[in-house]
Amino acid sequence: MKKAIAVAALGLLAVNAPAFASMDLAKQKNCLACHAVDKKLVGPSYKDVAAKYKSDKGAQAKLAQKIREGGVGAWGQVPMPANPQVSEPEAQTLAKWVLSQ
Repeated sequence: MKKAIAVAALGLLAVNAPAFASMDLAKQKNCLACHAVDKKLVGPSYKDVAAKYKSDKGAQAKLAQKIREGGVGAWGQVPMPANPQVSEPEAQTLAKWVLSQ
């Protein structure tokens, strides 16, 4: 019984690991200076972004591009600066994580 509980606990950790890893990546890349998961700061919350793009099949690619190149107008006139220090794979990971909120 103890072994089954331990295996189940490890399974839960494995399922949640990408979410924690992506939050860590967002912190590392300074995304949280302007964004929060559940409230607007300078930019929209990640939950609002996920809701806006919920039915957009190309959302992950669009967001990954916006993370790296920046943009303005989708959420008002406050620009999102370019983040060239974020690699393409990191941008894809962050975009996927944001859309999972």
